[in-house]
Amino acid sequence: MSEQVVGNNKVVYLTYSIVDEQGTVFEQYDIPIGYVHGADSGLFEKIETALEGRAPGDRVEVALPPEEGFGEHQPELTYTDDIDNVPPEYHRLGAEVTFQNDQGETMEFRVTRIEDGKLTVDGNHPLAGQTATCVVNIVDVRDATLDEIASGRPVEGDAPKIH
Repeated sequence: MSEQVVGNNKVVYLTYSIVDEQGTVFEQYDIPIGYVHGADSGLFEKIETALEGRAPGDRVEVALPPEEGFGEHQPELTYTDDIDNVPPEYHRLGAEVTFQNDQGETMEFRVTRIEDGKLTVDGNHPLAGQTATCVVNIVDVRDATLDEIASGRPVEGDAPKIH
């Protein structure tokens, strides 16, 4: 049996880490997750392109500048207020709060700074404005079923085991 390579309509299982500009690991998955290549899976286009033609065991590093990754930092999504105007459960860095606008749309904000009696929340992605590096390890590749192609996702519970 010949080894499969990443291409359209293939289920690809991978592990990955995302590293910020300071070299700090922002996110890491050591248990394989899968997607269907070329089937609108939600994977960043630049990563999907870099994986094309690769095989299990390959390691791929992809730099994602803001315009291809997590977007530019939008200052209008950052708000600062007196800490006394903020409920106590949000008086810690990293606390998450959901705000709703007049149209009923919701958005998540994180507490990013507390100093001098002020608290700042930010609705930007933590990696907005940065060039993040994604380190991807291909674990397995197989043909996708028609249902998987339609959904862009592999069958749940079908991930390969890492020994």
